[in-house]
Amino acid sequence: MKTKTTFAPELIIPNGVTDISFYVKAFNAIELWRLNNDDGSVHVAGFTIDDALFHIHEQRPDSGKFSPATHNGTTVAVGLMVDDVHAVVTQTVAVGARITSPVTDYDYGYRQGSIVDPFGHHWTIEKIINPDILMTGNYGE
Repeated sequence: MKTKTTFAPELIIPNGVTDISFYVKAFNAIELWRLNNDDGSVHVAGFTIDDALFHIHEQRPDSGKFSPATHNGTTVAVGLMVDDVHAVVTQTVAVGARITSPVTDYDYGYRQGSIVDPFGHHWTIEKIINPDILMTGNYGE
């Protein structure tokens, strides 16, 4: 069976985290599996949001991967395409996310809102609302 090419980000969390339910509550993610450390903290877990796969992994300094709080920021924002941007942003805030950019319709054809989850990961919740603009490149005119 051929493996379908997909993009599956690995989000790094601080050591000692035991509750990763934010993703289930915020995005209706399904936790597929989890490996815990002896102390009950999360070592690594796999989730899906619809068919989109992602992983949560505790930080390991020897790997060069760090949770966003380690360096007071992040180098990656995860884009999540959804049908109802307002509803998803509202749901994430209700369970602990912080809005960094309110939901806005942009002249490049997207509706987007940005949040930071409780572990410091940046998410852009988005939907294409005008694909014609994207096809022609005529935006902002």
